[in-house]
Amino acid sequence: MTVPVLARPPRALRLGAIVGAVVALAVAYLVGTGSSASAATLFSDNFDDGNSAGWTTAGGSWSVVTDGSGVLRQAGTSSDARARAGTASWTDYAVTARVRPTAFNGSNRFVAVLARAQSNTSYYYLALRSNNTVELKKLVNGSSTTLATASVTVTVGTWYTLRLEVSGTSLRGTVNGGAATSATDSQFGSGQIGVATFNATASFDDVVVETVGGGTPSSPGTPSSSGPSTPPVDPGPNLADGWASVNAWGQNGTTGGAGGPTVTVTTAAQFLAEIATAGPRVVRVSGMLSLPGPMHDVTSDKTIVGVGANSGISGGGLNVGIPIDDNITSPPANAVNNVIIRNLRIVESDDDGINVQMFSHHVWIDHNYFTGATDGSLDIKRGSSYVTASWNHFDGTDKTALLGRDDGDDAQDVGRLKVTYHHNWFDSTNQRNPRVRFGDQVHVYNNYYNDTGNYGVASTMDAGVIVEGNYFLNVDDPYHLGEASSGPGRLVARNNCLVNSGSGETGGSVSNPPYAFTVQTACSINSIVSGGAGTGRVTT
Repeated sequence: MTVPVLARPPRALRLGAIVGAVVALAVAYLVGTGSSASAATLFSDNFDDGNSAGWTTAGGSWSVVTDGSGVLRQAGTSSDARARAGTASWTDYAVTARVRPTAFNGSNRFVAVLARAQSNTSYYYLALRSNNTVELKKLVNGSSTTLATASVTVTVGTWYTLRLEVSGTSLRGTVNGGAATSATDSQFGSGQIGVATFNATASFDDVVVETVGGGTPSSPGTPSSSGPSTPPVDPGPNLADGWASVNAWGQNGTTGGAGGPTVTVTTAAQFLAEIATAGPRVVRVSGMLSLPGPMHDVTSDKTIVGVGANSGISGGGLNVGIPIDDNITSPPANAVNNVIIRNLRIVESDDDGINVQMFSHHVWIDHNYFTGATDGSLDIKRGSSYVTASWNHFDGTDKTALLGRDDGDDAQDVGRLKVTYHHNWFDSTNQRNPRVRFGDQVHVYNNYYNDTGNYGVASTMDAGVIVEGNYFLNVDDPYHLGEASSGPGRLVARNNCLVNSGSGETGGSVSNPPYAFTVQTACSINSIVSGGAGTGRVTT
């Protein structure tokens, strides 16, 4: 397996967010799973204070120097050099560090992070080797044993993020969020953390130690942080989170077609008839159905779910909403509500892939795959609210996610357009990821953006947008205020991971939404989301 090599941008743009992303003693739960997890910061050091206080070194030549920012550098070529920190009583935790090998003195040399260190000759370690491998190993009284290995391209002068997790007898190591190695071993139950070189010189930076283990749910409106974990990819058929879970407008959460009959459709005619039928219904889509364009109405109390990884619709899109009427300025009694759309491939739509309009509310759009729409992939507009878009894969889309149709729609939109976007993969998309007018609070968290063409998130027309815990890779303009003729909104950004990306633009204040949520560590979100978003990830 080869993982991407991440060049090191200036400190203002880089993974320094890895420290800020961890909230000390945060209490959290994995959203929608019903299981709990928490992460507390035990230790962090970015060496910007110019010293290595708290570290004990052995071998080599260690010093804090400036390399775009403060780093801990090991400049000697002795066979072994180590620096340790923390306490011997630490048990279950993850240690993450940025590592840049600068020279290898011979073949099969390495740089490493250490966990559960007992001494300078006994510990677990994750070694990035000059022979293009990463190895999960243990050293016992100076004798090493390889527990697991994976392939990874190793280039001198390149920064890598190494993470070593130890929990009970489980060990797991990653490089840049990929190239996972795992093993089970009971040699060491506790100990310090550290960094090391073997016949190599290197710089180390942004060392963070977090606990891993159990916890309790956060309170509504309170963000919490957790480190990487098994992706919570299947929260269950009727367990919407985010804004779609909030009790409002006469609807308590989003349950879709629960309580109604379940039907499986294999033709376009069957599909269109079932989604238009009144009353609760679970519509299972088996295979790819070719629909006429452009859009087809979905009625209230529906769950539409694909069977397996390769079911969905092409040609025509889904319209969740009553016909447009500019004279309606408050939610009407016949507004479409309580709709779940999951696990569908929505491709080559003649207009929008999914359009949510005219005060539709309590809509959960989860684990779908979007590509090739003529217009927007996922548009939400005209007073619609209480919507969650989660774990979707937007593949090469242009006008990805519009929230708010027009600057003149204030009578319908102000105070509405409450939408959550989390754990979506914006994969080489171009713009509107999302583009927001008026919506407040719009919550954009734990999404993965890579190779964005135009811009990521835009907050306009006094919208209130929170952008937090996202991973931006090769995104020149991750987020900004105003767009085209639309005036600026408000945007709060926190704890994002910006890799080879611009710094973004923020302004104003936005309050947290009223629901409980978990923000996972941003610099691990790329692997979590790319491994969990899209179809074929949920039980159908």
